[in-house]
Parts: sequence; structure tokens; C-alpha cells
Amino acid sequence: MLTINAGAGPGRPGRSRPEILTRLRRTAVPWATPLYVGGVQLGAYATARLPARRRTELLRAHSTNVANLRAGRWRTLVTSAAFVEHPLPLPYGAALLAALGTAEARWGTGRAAGVFMAGHIGASLLVYAGLRARGHGRPAHGPTGDAAPDATAQAIDVGASYGFNATVGALAATVPHRGLRAAATGGLLALATAPVLRRGRTFTDAGHLAALALGVAMGAGMRRATGGGGAGTKQA
Repeated sequence: MLTINAGAGPGRPGRSRPEILTRLRRTAVPWATPLYVGGVQLGAYATARLPARRRTELLRAHSTNVANLRAGRWRTLVTSAAFVEHPLPLPYGAALLAALGTAEARWGTGRAAGVFMAGHIGASLLVYAGLRARGHGRPAHGPTGDAAPDATAQAIDVGASYGFNATVGALAATVPHRGLRAAATGGLLALATAPVLRRGRTFTDAGHLAALALGVAMGAGMRRATGGGGAGTKQA
């Protein structure tokens, strides 16, 4: 039986199976991103059908707010990324799909998920530390022994925005061209800083800036680790 090796020839050795599998992985269509975004969206529609009180209780139970983290409910650092308050608007859903899908295609599922979760968890912890430093979540005692509930400490804080910002920051920091990279990271940081400086800022605005900065730092680390080629480095 005649066996033909399409990749072999004079001076052209055939490709090994590991090399072929590596090439296939590098050209594979991202699969985790649509599953995640689709799951979040379907979950949002399902949650929206719950009675208002039950829906609020569910979202608050999975929030990375001061009350939960102070009580040691650290699982919310992960589960909060699986819930959103409302179904994703089409522009935001498309942007989330594009950013996470690009990261997954460039770096592989594992590394892309790592950047997303590191930004989500890191920003959540930084916000928590900032709110605790400002006194939120401390037991308060009024003149009659009662105190008004701390709305900020018990706020609903769920969603993919921290991970999204971290991913976008890392993508910007791994742009190969130095000038474009500087413009992208500088522009994004400026956009994220503006809401923090306004009078009506919220802790979520600070979280978005923190997540973006973490993403830029992670992207810069990837570039240094690969000798400047972090934009195309892929890890399954």
C-alpha cells in the first residue's frame, strides 16, 4: 500500500503529529467565549422572570459587596461573574463577545480565562478594600441601638464588566506596534479615569479603572515574558 506524506519531500520533512495539533489549536475558533456570554445572557433572561424580591435576593447573594466578603462568602468572587442585573444590551454583548473571543483566539482558552478572572477578582478585592477603608460594613450603632442599613455594603455588584475591562486592557498592552500600543493603553486609561473624577462617581467606576489597570499590567507582563510577542502567544 502506497502512503503519501503531503508535507514530505526533498529537503522538506513531514510534520509531526504534535506540530499539526499545535497548528490546529492556533487556528481553532474560540469556543469558551460564546458559551460564557450566551450562558450569562440566558441566565439574565431567566432571572428577569423571577419575582422582584426573589430576584434581588439571588443577585445580592452572589454579589461581591462588602457584606458578603466581610462575612467570608469568598465564592462570590467567582459566582458574581456569572450573573448580570439585566440582560446584556446588544452593543455591550457584542463588545464582550469580540473582546473575549479575540483574547481566546490569541492566547488560548486558559490564559484568556485567567486574565478575565484575575481582573474580575482583583478589582473586586481592591474595591472591597477601598470601601472597608472608608468605613462601609462596620457595625453601626444609633442612639436607640438601631442603625440605618448600609446600602453600599449590601449593594448588588455582579456582572462581567471587571473581567471585560481587564481583558481589553491586556489586549491593548499586547499590541505589537509601540505607538499604537501606547495610544490604546493611554486612551483606555483616560476614558476609565474620567468617571472616577466626576462628582457622582460610584465604587463601580473605581472598579472598572482598577480592572483596566490590572489588565494593562498583565498584558505588559505577557509581552515581557515572550520577548515582545505577547499579542500572539497562545496557551491552550
